[in-house]
Amino acid sequence: MLELVYLVPLFPLIGVVLNTLVLRHVKEPVPGVVAAGMIGASFVVTVGTFFQMLGMSAADRRFEQELFTWIAAGRFEAAAAFLIDPLSLVMMLVVTGVSFLIHIYSIGYMHGDEGFRKFFIYLNLFVFFMLLLVMGNNYLLMFVGWEGVGLCSYLLIGFWYTDEAKASAGKKAFIVNRIGDFGFLLAIFLIWSTFGTLQFTKVMPMAQVYPVGAGVITTICLLLFTGAVGKSAQFPLYVWLPDAMAGPTPVSALIHAATMVTAGVYMVVRSNFFFSLSPVASETVAIVGAGTAIFAATIGLVQNDIKKVLAYSTVSQLGFMFLAAGVGAYVAAIFHLMTHAFFKGLLFLGSGSVIHGMSGEQDIRQMGGLKSKMPATYLTFAIGTLAIAGVPGLAGFFSKDEILWKTFEHEHYVLWIVALCAAFCTAFYMFRLLYLTFFGKFRGSKAAEHHVHESSKVMTVPLMVLAGLSIIGGYIGLPHALGGHNRFEEWLKPVMQPEGEGIEELVVMHTPTAEYVLMILSVAVALTGIYLAYSWYMKKSALVESLGKSGGHHLLLNKYWVDQIYDTVISKPIVAGSELLAKYFDQGTIDGLVNGIGSFFTGVGGVVRQVQTGVVQNYALFMGLGVLVLLTVFMWVLI
Repeated sequence: MLELVYLVPLFPLIGVVLNTLVLRHVKEPVPGVVAAGMIGASFVVTVGTFFQMLGMSAADRRFEQELFTWIAAGRFEAAAAFLIDPLSLVMMLVVTGVSFLIHIYSIGYMHGDEGFRKFFIYLNLFVFFMLLLVMGNNYLLMFVGWEGVGLCSYLLIGFWYTDEAKASAGKKAFIVNRIGDFGFLLAIFLIWSTFGTLQFTKVMPMAQVYPVGAGVITTICLLLFTGAVGKSAQFPLYVWLPDAMAGPTPVSALIHAATMVTAGVYMVVRSNFFFSLSPVASETVAIVGAGTAIFAATIGLVQNDIKKVLAYSTVSQLGFMFLAAGVGAYVAAIFHLMTHAFFKGLLFLGSGSVIHGMSGEQDIRQMGGLKSKMPATYLTFAIGTLAIAGVPGLAGFFSKDEILWKTFEHEHYVLWIVALCAAFCTAFYMFRLLYLTFFGKFRGSKAAEHHVHESSKVMTVPLMVLAGLSIIGGYIGLPHALGGHNRFEEWLKPVMQPEGEGIEELVVMHTPTAEYVLMILSVAVALTGIYLAYSWYMKKSALVESLGKSGGHHLLLNKYWVDQIYDTVISKPIVAGSELLAKYFDQGTIDGLVNGIGSFFTGVGGVVRQVQTGVVQNYALFMGLGVLVLLTVFMWVLI
């Protein structure tokens, strides 16, 4: 099956071609079924590849497949080639598996939309580029996938482009990501100039000869992380992700749960051989991750748009992943990436089901009491909420607890406290969302209440599958302290812990007692957040109203005024400067010069035009005068 791995990205590309050229006049649901079928085929090949590699020894679990020489110019060569190892296989399983469920769900969600076929073309193209990103065996091919998903996110977020706000959200995502991409591009140039190659397996052994803290390695890491900050929506480049909720909800699930926003985490983990050599860069990654986790979590506490709550939650959870990568717990970062794909994909699709049942309403203050009206959506959404809150036994508990434990174990005590606070906020805002949406009395209009209905099977079945994964998905990483063998860590260990001198030791000796205590503490924090949300939003409504008028609530509701600050400090000065340049340089100087030249020749032409009157008598008169002048001159010369 390894030899057929090229089919994994090829199937979605075939889906794009079929829906673009062959099925142009075929009505729904055929384009959706074809698109979903192609992703399903990719998933089947990926699963087959996984089981084949599972049967190999740990040392043999690496396969490179070169398709063709992509670029050959002087000393520079780059191949279109794939690297299949435990890390890329985890990402391929997540991308194809969750994307397949999202494609099926989309067939029901996008029913009746006039852009039905176009939507699935974009979805297939997005998955194709995401697979290139995770399967490429070099930084250049990764960058192609990186830019490809950026392009597709622009198309998908602004899918309903006739709405100015939605179109602007797509542009915002595209522009903000370009800032990070510039850093990634500089990193690629520096890697090439330093090592003479961009291939991961060639760069890694060459990097190991550099001492810990080498300047060039730190520079490469910081530039790579700049790209990751943009793509994975970390502070200060997170502002595009909440606005990206303007796209159709399956897009939110696809981009913000399983694929694009996790690309930055994957890139940092893939480059662990660099980051392990740079304490400064790793510390930066950890601080930015922890800071973003608490920053976004506090904003999520008061948001009223069901998708905006989940959006800030995504930003926060990505912060947890970077915190793990920054402290050297790369396995924990990927573990949380995987479980997050399950429960966040579930929550986004669940919110889409709610919005679908509420005729487009997204304000949770207009909901309530949906538990009995949408039982399947409620049950699965509740499982996702329990999972992300870190309730024991569910996927989010194992992965988040692993990050908290690793942060403490590596003696980053301040960051551990920050992450613990973020975990408390997560439990609070998610259960606030659950209570306001599904419990209590319906707070919308009578007409809206009459319309509320459960979604069709094509939408609820994917929810059930993701709910099941949100329950059992964490047991693959059952920690040693709970009697497990952490098979996930064993699977990724060959990729995360390369041999060689100068590589920082990533695994610290466990102290089970301390791990038990911290585990109990993190559970207590999560339960406290859940209870507080219950106490405030199910009982003490007067207290909630009082807090709603406070300055702190106003600050959080306006998201710390960051968008306004960006608008005042960056956007408006740029716009004002552009207008000045347009008025005085472009229009005044350039246009004036061009128009002046044109006016000069127009004037000359006007004078000359007097000669070309079109009157034959005038021409005869001038000819006669000319002959007379010539004869006069001739006679004068002869005499």
